[in-house]
Amino acid sequence: MFKNCVFKVSVDTKRWMKKATVRAVKTVAQTFIATIGTASYLGAVDWKLVVSASVLAGVLSVATSVAGIPEVEGE
Repeated sequence: MFKNCVFKVSVDTKRWMKKATVRAVKTVAQTFIATIGTASYLGAVDWKLVVSASVLAGVLSVATSVAGIPEVEGE
């Protein structure tokens, strides 16, 4: 479960940070687009909601990546 955890000595922290950042940016973009689409369908886009949901998704992505991400294999 914690095979590629960032706190393990065998995991390259710089590489993990780059990969986790890429994952978080993708998650933020996906959430941003999905929230705008949903809000516009309902009739009005609440930009505070869109931004806060997107930022929260990015934070949760990084928090989830702490347990390990497949792109960063331990040596």
